[in-house]
Amino acid sequence: MPSTFETFAALHVPGDPVILYNIWDSGSALAVSKAGARALATGSHPVGDAAGFGDGQKVPIDFVFDNARRIMATVDLPLTVDFEGAYSDDPAEGAANVARLKETGAVGCNFEDQVIGGKGVHPLDLQVRRIAAIREAVGSDFFINARTDLLLKESEQGDDVIDRVIERGRAFADAGASGFFVPRIADPADIERVVREVPLPLNAIAFPGAPDKTVWAEAGVARISHGPFPHKALMAKLEEMARAAIS
Repeated sequence: MPSTFETFAALHVPGDPVILYNIWDSGSALAVSKAGARALATGSHPVGDAAGFGDGQKVPIDFVFDNARRIMATVDLPLTVDFEGAYSDDPAEGAANVARLKETGAVGCNFEDQVIGGKGVHPLDLQVRRIAAIREAVGSDFFINARTDLLLKESEQGDDVIDRVIERGRAFADAGASGFFVPRIADPADIERVVREVPLPLNAIAFPGAPDKTVWAEAGVARISHGPFPHKALMAKLEEMARAAIS
């Protein structure tokens, strides 16, 4: 029998992407599992919003670990955790934090390059050292979904932004990343180029107005996540229902 990590990694097939409908707690995990999910992924934004902390590493790190354990005690599916910037800019400290996350039983994590609480993204050489340190700390059986936020940061925009996305993806692969996450990438031509030039399975995020998932599949996407949008839609529906009941 393949391990849970191997099962999760094998779901990343270019052209037949695994769909991760992001969750935030045990209840949402159970609902998404019943819908037929093959794996689960938390989103930092919905976890933070649902627990009253907010996004941007405002959720206490021990809460993240405990939340992961509660989810895995509820649902028997591989779980990857949105771990933002690993709660430290220091490579060694961040790597130790990810090693603690692995101890919860999670099979992987998202790890981003934006400067949390600041502007722009970390220098490439620092981000590469951070990823390499994580890989050394967790071994080969943990899915590091290395994320670049170049397309999210206004200060990083320019005609060469896809070139820089590709530069980061290649460097992340060399440092030991398992996957490449590019939030807000949408154009199939850009996706095809990234898929062609970066040797990692590509993760795109479904957002309002994004192309249909079949378009992205044809372009070679291997993973589609949904980020904060399921939680936002559910909370809007809850407010609507509550308003109707109260009025």
